[in-house]
Amino acid sequence: ETAAGAVGRQTDLLELARQTPVIRLVNMILFEALRRRASDVHIHPMESRLVIRVRVDGMLVDAFNPPLSLAPAISSRLKVMTELDIANRHSPQDGQTTVRIGSKKVDIRLSVIPTIYGERVVLRLLDQSQTQLSLDSLGMDKKLQSQLMDMVDRPNGLVLVTGPTGSGKTTTLYAALDRIDRTSRNVMTVEDPVEYRLEGISQTQVNPKRNVTFATGLRALLRQDPDVILVGEVRDHETAQLAVQASLTGHLVLATLHTNDAPSAIPRLIDIGLEHYLITSSLLGVLAQRLLRKCDPEIPGEYKGRMAVHELMRVTDTIRRLTAQNADAVTIYQAAVDEGFEPMRVDAMRKVEQGLSDQAEVFRVLH
Repeated sequence: ETAAGAVGRQTDLLELARQTPVIRLVNMILFEALRRRASDVHIHPMESRLVIRVRVDGMLVDAFNPPLSLAPAISSRLKVMTELDIANRHSPQDGQTTVRIGSKKVDIRLSVIPTIYGERVVLRLLDQSQTQLSLDSLGMDKKLQSQLMDMVDRPNGLVLVTGPTGSGKTTTLYAALDRIDRTSRNVMTVEDPVEYRLEGISQTQVNPKRNVTFATGLRALLRQDPDVILVGEVRDHETAQLAVQASLTGHLVLATLHTNDAPSAIPRLIDIGLEHYLITSSLLGVLAQRLLRKCDPEIPGEYKGRMAVHELMRVTDTIRRLTAQNADAVTIYQAAVDEGFEPMRVDAMRKVEQGLSDQAEVFRVLH
């Protein structure tokens, strides 16, 4: 393709993106997604149709079926909004922006990927006005709250929150941070991305293009005289090593990890390459969680909203001894249960008994 042709095509796309009907359609998609409390919007071109779906309470549902011919205009409009290269339709791109929709301020993260039928676009929506950052509103049991805050109030140590992607780990960490006295403690974070903006906290976003990774960001934070550090995710040995070293040198470190349950966090840290003695001397406890859909009080059989179910494993002398002996997750789990640890299923069934969710949902999430 000639340079003149490429410039001409870019001008056409820009013109398309600026047409009022397209702007109106994109606004309508965003408005409808927010009305339904959606976390994500999927714009999916297929061979003969365009499907727009929204993720509500963790489930994808159809929202719009506009003509397939509008797909390039919709993706171009969203690229303009997030300052991406509209002429580049052959490479994956990521962007973000903040928009006002009615009275709501919404952060949008955009991911575009080329497919054989055109660009597939996914938007992650974060309604800043909807953010409920209290452990109560997340559905955490009072006894568990008290045990968790006992750890978070310590001057140093490592507290992990684990679970799969999209299980609300960051929200829980922020709810815990919100209970910390930020006037007397310097609280700093390194995240990918920054999901919530909290007053009185210094937040740094991972940006590999500018050499800000979890590890380099954490190293820089340690020179800022922090008391409490939140690490968005422990993904590799270097980040894990830095987080543990920070927790052993007078800092409280909160971080997320991907494991299915709390006892599995210890073997996972060993797999990442941490020495056993570093884990036993730094780790205070592990909170694991999932999100359950709540029963709709007005429509039997339907769901509306979600709440978290948890299990909290405190690292006792017994758990430390087993860690030093390289015990597997099953052995650690059994020892924790013997010392009063309640598996997540117990919390889930308690919520079923209270009528907040049902057994079908518990089976779907915790099968």
